[in-house]
Amino acid sequence: MEQALFFAPKVLGIASKKRLAVGGMMFPSLKKSGRNTPTLRNAALATCLLAVAACSKTDGKSSDFAVEEVIAPDTLYNQALANLDSGDLTETQKRLEVLDRQHPYSEYSRRSLILNTFINYRKGAYAEAANSGNRFLQLYPGDKDAAYAQYIIGMSYFKRIPHITRDQTMARRAFGAMTSLVEKYPESEYVEDAKKKILVTRDQLAGKEMLVGRYYQERREFLASINRYRKVVENYPQTRHVEEALARLTESYFSLGLVEEAQNSAAVLGHNFPDSKWYADSYKLLQTGGLEPRESQNSWLQDLFGTNTKKI
Repeated sequence: MEQALFFAPKVLGIASKKRLAVGGMMFPSLKKSGRNTPTLRNAALATCLLAVAACSKTDGKSSDFAVEEVIAPDTLYNQALANLDSGDLTETQKRLEVLDRQHPYSEYSRRSLILNTFINYRKGAYAEAANSGNRFLQLYPGDKDAAYAQYIIGMSYFKRIPHITRDQTMARRAFGAMTSLVEKYPESEYVEDAKKKILVTRDQLAGKEMLVGRYYQERREFLASINRYRKVVENYPQTRHVEEALARLTESYFSLGLVEEAQNSAAVLGHNFPDSKWYADSYKLLQTGGLEPRESQNSWLQDLFGTNTKKI
């Protein structure tokens, strides 16, 4: 199971000490200071005066163009947190969008981006969550919340992994995102769950290769099936599919008359899974040709596992 970091956000504390726990992270709610920054105040005043002058007409009628009120970034951020606390995700995102538009280079914009990434995931808008997460990493690759953004990206792909019979692009993306998390942020609290998701995605990708391999084998396109089964053994040796993949390799090689390769794949299968039904079936198949499992020094399996058959 994934960590329970995406559910049941709670508000802790009040006023200036108020911090919103969202997705396992604490989003601080900063109380607006009683003093306005002179630069910000003057700039806002100048902007309003210029806007009024530009929009006025000689006949005294107002322009059709409305002027957006510039709101202090801390105010927008606290408004967004308040809306999130009340469960209004739509209004929360509206406040964050205004913040990002009006104050794109502020510290609050950084906070709003990671918060918006979480909200998109919470709403099930996984494509948007992945996009905003990637944007966060591009803008703030060394930020303390970078691992969190990477995790949401991975989960956004993971949640969209389809049935094994369909295209597995999302499984590959989830695998890549979670692998990046483990490699780039090894001390992150999300690494443990990321490793679990990696195992699931690897098994899914191996299963897809097996499905296609069987399709080709049933149509006696043995070279194509061998390529698929070989990918499973080479790229996903720790999955549950490798046992069947070795047996299917034995069958496909045997059907093509590649006796030495058939014997070798059966030998690797028997060494790793001696009590397996797949090994028993492979052994019987070889016996129909007066053969038995035997290691070969010239096989790609030997290049993969060494000169002596090793356990996978």
